[in-house]
Amino acid sequence: MSSNHDKEAYVWIWLPEETEPVVAGRLEADNSHILFNYGKSYLERTRDKKPAIAIYEPELPLKAGVLSLPEGLNMPSSIRDSAPDAWGRRVIINKKLGLKGASTDTAELDELTYLLESGSDRIGALDFQRSPTEYVPRFANNVGMEELIESAERVEKGVPLTKELDQALFHGCSIGGARPKALIEDQGKKYITKFSSSTDLHSVVKAEFIAMRLAALAGLNVAPVKLTKAVNKDVLLIERFDRKHKEQGWSRKAMVSALTLLGLDDMMARYASYETLAEIIRHRFTDPKETLEEVFSRLVFNILCGNTDDHARNHAAFWNGKMLTLTPAYDICPQGRTGNEASQAMLISGNNNLSQLKSCLATAHNFLLSEAKARSIFEKLITAIEQNWNDVCKEAELNEVDKKLLWGRQFLNPFSTEAS
Repeated sequence: MSSNHDKEAYVWIWLPEETEPVVAGRLEADNSHILFNYGKSYLERTRDKKPAIAIYEPELPLKAGVLSLPEGLNMPSSIRDSAPDAWGRRVIINKKLGLKGASTDTAELDELTYLLESGSDRIGALDFQRSPTEYVPRFANNVGMEELIESAERVEKGVPLTKELDQALFHGCSIGGARPKALIEDQGKKYITKFSSSTDLHSVVKAEFIAMRLAALAGLNVAPVKLTKAVNKDVLLIERFDRKHKEQGWSRKAMVSALTLLGLDDMMARYASYETLAEIIRHRFTDPKETLEEVFSRLVFNILCGNTDDHARNHAAFWNGKMLTLTPAYDICPQGRTGNEASQAMLISGNNNLSQLKSCLATAHNFLLSEAKARSIFEKLITAIEQNWNDVCKEAELNEVDKKLLWGRQFLNPFSTEAS
């Protein structure tokens, strides 16, 4: 086992359509910064049939030497996209520090250690190794849902995992977010699984399933979801869209978050705005007109379903080395609220982030949409929610108490449509 502070790591990448990774370069800890440089062998692939691609441009362009960090960042944001977030860090702390995990500050381990200790089946097309020549994946065996749930409960309590349970949950520690989750493979597909938490005051898992299903029924491009049960607990399965099954194995799609597109890190996330994201889409995305309407519609739907957790890591794009393409929507999860007034995680128009359709109207022009077109999107999404609500709640087997709790509070809260 390594020390708590790793000094270097090698970045391995899956090139487009390939099922085996190649080493791309090296990360090095330099005081409080993590710097990256491409390997000579990777840069020379430009002469091969499968040329190298930049991990992400303009942040990490294909050139020799140590690459300077963008202003304000202490590590490349496109690398940070592959690191575990709150939940994964708790799993790793539990694994390395045992009982201390419940009360240990996540800063006790450094960023390179989190990259090297997390599972290899992380979101996107990167992985991290201690060797530049030998790739050794950190995978867990496919385990049952019961073991995964038991593992999640033990991590929440700060109780050390047994070796078997450790492996069960370790697989999913590389994916983002704050809630208990894991990765599974079933019948030729890969899924992110989300579990209920001991701190949930209502059925959060079912609420997310309902929001994702309603979004799909409203015509948004959304990751497919399934709802199941294990040990009498709800489990949400979200089909992964960054993996493609091929005869030789799995290929991986490179991805970057909107936080990376905006040139920000987590400490600067409060400056993330839909206006700036729209500008990037206009200049750098495939199908910009259709993408602008889709992102605007997702913003509207988030407001209508009470998902105020629409931060810049919950938007992402595929990266093929040249262009960006919007991924399907994910993590549409209605958030608890006590009063009516609410705010979105990203700025909508200027410094305004109030969760209201009139905020969307004020920014519609940034998405190349007329007021009439914006209002037609409002009407379409509201109608889809109203018409499909009962059927989707029935599909989720949502009890009447939670149904009444969600309707009019999270879904179609009067504040969201006020004077729009």
